[in-house]
Amino acid sequence: MARTLMTSGALLVLVALALLANTATYIVSETEQVIITQFGKPRGQPVKEAGLHFKTPFVQEVHRIEKRILEWDGVRTEMPTRDKLYISVDTFGRWQIEDPLKYFVKLRDERSAQSRLDDILGSETRNAIAKHDLIEVIRTTKDRQPQVDETLEAGAGNGSIGVLHPIRKGRKLIEEEIREAARPKLEAFGIRLLDVRFKRINYNPSVVEKIYDRMESERDQIASRFRSEGEGEAAKILGNRERDLNVIQSEAYQQVQTIQGEADARATEIYAGAYNQSPEARELYDFIKSMETYRKVIDPGTTMIFSTESELFRFLNNASGK
Repeated sequence: MARTLMTSGALLVLVALALLANTATYIVSETEQVIITQFGKPRGQPVKEAGLHFKTPFVQEVHRIEKRILEWDGVRTEMPTRDKLYISVDTFGRWQIEDPLKYFVKLRDERSAQSRLDDILGSETRNAIAKHDLIEVIRTTKDRQPQVDETLEAGAGNGSIGVLHPIRKGRKLIEEEIREAARPKLEAFGIRLLDVRFKRINYNPSVVEKIYDRMESERDQIASRFRSEGEGEAAKILGNRERDLNVIQSEAYQQVQTIQGEADARATEIYAGAYNQSPEARELYDFIKSMETYRKVIDPGTTMIFSTESELFRFLNNASGK
C-alpha cells in the first residue's frame, strides 16, 4: 500500500514537473520571433534568437511573430489619372516585420497589418496615379523608345497625329514613388516595406472607347492627308503628261513638216531636172502644174473670175488650141 502511494506520488511529481517545464520553456524557430507578455503587456525585448528559452510559468504568454518576408495583394481599384482617364489598378507588395515590439503593440496580428497596408498603400497608389498622365503609368520606363507606325510618324507634322507626350518618369519610377511615400508611414507600425509593384493595369470601358475614337480620328486624318497628297500627285502627273504630249506632238509636227519640205524640195528638184531639158518640156511642166492647181481649187460648185492676164486663165483661154 505504501509502495503504491509512493509510486502515485512520484508520478504526480513527474507530471507536475513536466507541466512546469512545458509552461516555463518555449522554442523559437528560425522563421519567427517572440514577444513575451505578462497580464497582456509586453515584457522585455523581443526574442529573435532561435532555440530553447525560458519564461515565468502560468503568468507570461508567448506570442509568435513571423520573421520571413510576407506578401500583400492589393484590391483592384478604379482610379483617375491626371488627364482624367479612369483605369483599373491591381497592385502587390512585399513587406517584413522589422520591429516586432512596435508591431505587436500597434497591430497585434497579421490581419490588422494587412488592413493597414491596404489603407496606406491603396491611398499612396491613388495619389501617385492622380499626379501622372495615363501614358506615364502605362510606359515601363522613360528611356525605352516607343515603336511608332510609319504612317503615324509621317503625319506627325499635321496636328497631333502620332505625337507621343514626353515621358518624365514611367511606371517603374512611379512604383518607387509609391514605395518611398508609404515606407515612413509603415515604419511607425514596425513594418519595413520592401517593394510595391503594379500587377495589372486595365482600361476602364469609357477609356477604351476614347482610345478607339482617337485611333479612328488619327487614321481618318492620315487617310485624308494621303488622299490630298494623291490628288496633288495625280494633278502633277496629268500636267506632266499633257506637257510631254504637247512637246512630243510639236516635235513630231516639226519633223513631219521638215520631211515634207525636204521631200517637196527634192521632188521639185527632180521635176525641174526632168522638165528643164527643152522648151517643150518646160511648157509641159507648166501645163501639168496648172492642171493640178485647177483640180485642187476648182470644183463644180465654184465660180471664179480671172483677168485675161492671169496665169491660171492662160490655159483656159487657149483651151480651144488656138
